[in-house]
Amino acid sequence: MSNAPHFEIDLDSFWKNPYPILSKLRKNFPLAYVPQLDAVLMTKRKDIFENEKLIDVFSSFQPEGLMVKLMGNNMMRKDGVEHINERKAIFPSISPKTVKNIWKKKFEETTDQIIENLLNKDEGDLLKDFGIPVSAEALKVVTGLTNMSSSQMDKVSQGMIDGIANYSNNSKIFENCNECTELIDKKIDEMIPKLINDQNYSLLSVQLKSGLDHNQIRANIKLAISGGQNEPRDALAGTVWALLSNPNQLEMIKKSQYSWVDGFEEYCRWIAPVGMSPRRIAKKFQINGIVLDPEDKIFFMFGSANRDEEYFANPYSFDIEQDRSSSIAFGAGPHFCAGAWISRCLIGEVALPKLFQRLPNIKLDETKNVTFRGWAFRGPLSVFCKW
Repeated sequence: MSNAPHFEIDLDSFWKNPYPILSKLRKNFPLAYVPQLDAVLMTKRKDIFENEKLIDVFSSFQPEGLMVKLMGNNMMRKDGVEHINERKAIFPSISPKTVKNIWKKKFEETTDQIIENLLNKDEGDLLKDFGIPVSAEALKVVTGLTNMSSSQMDKVSQGMIDGIANYSNNSKIFENCNECTELIDKKIDEMIPKLINDQNYSLLSVQLKSGLDHNQIRANIKLAISGGQNEPRDALAGTVWALLSNPNQLEMIKKSQYSWVDGFEEYCRWIAPVGMSPRRIAKKFQINGIVLDPEDKIFFMFGSANRDEEYFANPYSFDIEQDRSSSIAFGAGPHFCAGAWISRCLIGEVALPKLFQRLPNIKLDETKNVTFRGWAFRGPLSVFCKW
């Protein structure tokens, strides 16, 4: 077991607001063992950026990890050739060219339809009424599971996210997660015959064409749903909140001094919708006098790295004017987020500009607070607005 200093945390407080604890760790204990998580937390941006690439030490292969147990052995839990081969298999679906030529038009069509529904009323919860359907409708076409409803897509995504972050081992959370993965398997089985006969650019179709076995395909579809729904959903609603809370910055974007993508990427740096990535120590390793032993668990804390004072001029604030080239919101190594191009397009090029163009008078409902929760995955619970 690692000789890293022990640091006790209150899990409920960490879930409500992880940043004060992460700041203390980053400044005083950049590598610390947290008993409540049974893992070593790496919190400095420099350490994460350098070590995430050392896959022979910081292994993604975690056969006993919650993600593998609950969702299957997907490409995110593989390294080297295995990971590269599966990433190549899905590339035709998520490449910048496909995003631009295929998905963007579909995103625009569904987003316009969703905004039409918003125009039928004058207020609502942007997370529920905009973030969920925009993200879900996009994910349905990208995955190939067009036989799912938006509500089903959101439910199964959240169920899996809750399951893989269930470090307190709540049995009801695991039970719900298993029900969600069973539903996804059922929907995959329904679509396979259709996509064999009518191929397209969806993740399910390109993986079938590549020759990956069905267990690999199922696991990778579940991976795409787990991260491809709740993270864009929360980031979209959260970016709207951040821009409405900073009208001067919103105005700069409207005047084309900065782009909507700038707003989205600054939100991802500031909040870190994906707050961490787990690894397994594959062989003994030492960092700054701290020894990591084989089979130790370590968490790369992206939510801490993106607020590292050594790299950002204004780390604790939403500030589209600052240099965020050091942000690792989408990862830093070979496991750089495969859906990054899709997220930038969906949120920064389609959803945000269309929302603010068609709802020019949108404003926050000041009678209702916006509350954020989570540390492994973080986002707003609601964003009530009027327009």
